[in-house]
Amino acid sequence: MDSNANQGEEALLRAIRSTPIIDNHAHPLLKRDAVGKHPLLSIVTEAHGAALDASTATLAHLRAVEQLSSVLGCDHTWEAVVAAIDAKRRGNYEAWIDTCLSGIQCVLVDDGLDVENDVESYGYFDKFTSSPAKRIVRIEQVAAVLIEEACMKHDTPEEAYRSFGLGFIYAISQAITDPQVVGFKSIICYRTGLTIPRTPSLDQAFLAFQTIFHQRRSPGAEAFSRINHRGLNEYLVQSLASIISASDHKKPIQFHTGLGDNDITLTSSSPSHLQDFIREYPTVPIVLLHSGYPFVRETGYLAAMYSNVYADIGEVFPFLSRDGQEGVVRQILELCPSSKILWSTDGHWFPETYFLAVMQMREVLETVLCSYVRKGDLGWRQAVRFVEDILFHNSNNIYKLHLQMNELELSESVVQNTLGLSRILELGDSARFLRVCWNDMTATTRMRAIPMRRVVSMLQNNEEFTFGVTKGSLGMIQTDLLVPGVSAVGEWRLHPDLNSLRVGPRKGHVTVMGDFKDQDGSFISLCPRTLLQRTLAMADREALSFALGFEIEVLILRRTGPAYEALSGVGHAWSVARAMDHDAVVTVIEDAIEQLDAAGVYVEMVHPESASGQYEIILPKEPPLKAIDTLLFARDVIYCCATAHGYKASLHPKPFANGCGTASHVHMSITSPGGSDKSLYEPFYAGILNHLRAITAFTCSNIVSYERIRDGCWAGGTWVTWGTQNRETPLRKIEGSHWELKSMDGLANPYLALSAIILAGLNGVQNVEEMTWKDCTQEPDSLSDKQKRDLGVRTKLPSSLREALDALLQDHELGNMLGQVLVERYVAVKKAEMELLESMDEVSRNQWIMERY
Repeated sequence: MDSNANQGEEALLRAIRSTPIIDNHAHPLLKRDAVGKHPLLSIVTEAHGAALDASTATLAHLRAVEQLSSVLGCDHTWEAVVAAIDAKRRGNYEAWIDTCLSGIQCVLVDDGLDVENDVESYGYFDKFTSSPAKRIVRIEQVAAVLIEEACMKHDTPEEAYRSFGLGFIYAISQAITDPQVVGFKSIICYRTGLTIPRTPSLDQAFLAFQTIFHQRRSPGAEAFSRINHRGLNEYLVQSLASIISASDHKKPIQFHTGLGDNDITLTSSSPSHLQDFIREYPTVPIVLLHSGYPFVRETGYLAAMYSNVYADIGEVFPFLSRDGQEGVVRQILELCPSSKILWSTDGHWFPETYFLAVMQMREVLETVLCSYVRKGDLGWRQAVRFVEDILFHNSNNIYKLHLQMNELELSESVVQNTLGLSRILELGDSARFLRVCWNDMTATTRMRAIPMRRVVSMLQNNEEFTFGVTKGSLGMIQTDLLVPGVSAVGEWRLHPDLNSLRVGPRKGHVTVMGDFKDQDGSFISLCPRTLLQRTLAMADREALSFALGFEIEVLILRRTGPAYEALSGVGHAWSVARAMDHDAVVTVIEDAIEQLDAAGVYVEMVHPESASGQYEIILPKEPPLKAIDTLLFARDVIYCCATAHGYKASLHPKPFANGCGTASHVHMSITSPGGSDKSLYEPFYAGILNHLRAITAFTCSNIVSYERIRDGCWAGGTWVTWGTQNRETPLRKIEGSHWELKSMDGLANPYLALSAIILAGLNGVQNVEEMTWKDCTQEPDSLSDKQKRDLGVRTKLPSSLREALDALLQDHELGNMLGQVLVERYVAVKKAEMELLESMDEVSRNQWIMERY
């Protein structure tokens, strides 16, 4: 995926996670002292009675257990979830409600449920949302109260009916002008079904009322509370629509459709039955609630075909399984414009219903919309607009709320984790392990491998996605020996950067890089990757940005017993065609390039280098952090391919005395505005040259590195200088700000090396350092002393790692920029490594290094 696509996907995921929600249909919360009266199991099902108990064996219930247990910090069982919620109710219950309603800016409340004395008022939501709640008036409840009053007040059904009718018109008219009321709701779906005729049957309405009147006035009758009478139910809806149609206030009517408890007749709950009614009242906004499930396509059709109809896709979150929810969103989008779709929690009684609805909705929108974008059916910007319309703008417009969208603040980790989860889920069963890697002070890549099942569970349930690693991890050499002053006591948290996700380096594995942070989330000064990120942040403050391109020089070796030997029999030489036909190229290099291509790493070129079995693979230019992540990943892919075919890939800088060295040249250019201006890039590269002796401690970081640094072998030479297209200078100018650093090999930790290089360059820019070196167009070692002086060639690069480390310790300016704590730790590790390697003979040392690099 290219950088523009990555940025677009990140913008979409940020929109899904941060767009505030107008919950266009919900119900009141139970008072604290009433929550125990109602079964918590009902948070994910419409079932009740014996059927409610069976809901524990549904996908929706099991998913809710996982998600609630993660946020509650309890065991992943229903019993543990119930106990944890009970504890919340006994403690700071409003803090828990606030957590559950997070992300909702405004709630539109249907307060017509049957447990009026047990619930909070609709205004109670104002404690937890940034915009005040509004009312949705349920007309059947209004009518039931008026019918009870009329039946008890009047002696004849005719008088009672007339009184009721006038009272209903008055009540609706008052609600239409009430600024706290933004819409109406009918549950006729539950009572007589959605087949509403175009015009009311007044005779049938009166006959139904007359029946109610006589029943209510009979001895011992209970108060009237439920309108379930054909003719009368339709009359209420048609009267409401007529009043709205004649009014200047076109407040919407919400209809319950589809999904409901067993009080509903499913066959009469399809919104398609409303088609005649919709046609009769074209100026009355109509909202079809709950996706019409299972009649989802009918809901989408009506919203698409009629300008006054809107589709709400609530309640299916969390009542359906994940696949069911994804199916609902896809079916609605088959035909329905995004400008006609609303979203609601249908939250009721328990705050957990809001939490689950919001969480699951976001997961599903991520899956569905990202899929459409990747297929090319939808652009990133269009997808972002879909999200903002569905979650906020459509309800804001239809209900005339006049709200400003208060975007939620999200951490980068939330966006990255969301993006990473989306990519991981796309891989399906092909991904078995996630490798979370870091590159230590010895440039050894270490890792944690987490089964993908565990990764998906952690990300889906918003668990802390970090892993504990001993503090000794950045104070040890390759044999795991801790250097003096470093202890294995305590641990840091390894934070996977899912933005670095790549598929590989072998089948079934996915790789990301990680950053070390302290327990409280603060930066670790010893973390090489964090150092580079902080360095780039400093550069950003100077309005400087960069692109890096790495060349991987690698030796393909054949194992002979305990040793390794170079490939032979092909007359290997620099860029010769026949060297591309060796079995090692076909089975290792070409296989690796194919795998890299599949992982989104598009190799630009490959060719034989001078040493037998030596090849150069040129990676694409990218921003520094991504370029280094890609470099380490590409090396791992090459290692795996070589091992799989019985070869060994090595980055040893000088494995054979008579062969050419193996480097890791880095190309750099300044990509920010003005980067091609000499007045900017020359001070930058002057800063690098001023500190190059100290920088070499990072770029040539092993004692064998200095066996490669020789004059006359295209390795950058031994003198501190630069030259245009001069491969015998450590800095080769190519064009404008595009320069190549040649004095770097594959044993360097590239995060540390590039941090030192960029910091030195920044220092040059800040100090407006003069390029005292002139363009060296000859091999520096061939120049006379006078010629060197004339060109400003004064000093040589260190001839050993010990000399380079001394230069680093003496360069206080660079040391302060890097951080003295890191410099001291790095030097300590390198000295311990030197002691180990110097104790070996040359043959053993070469074999030891080839085993590890």
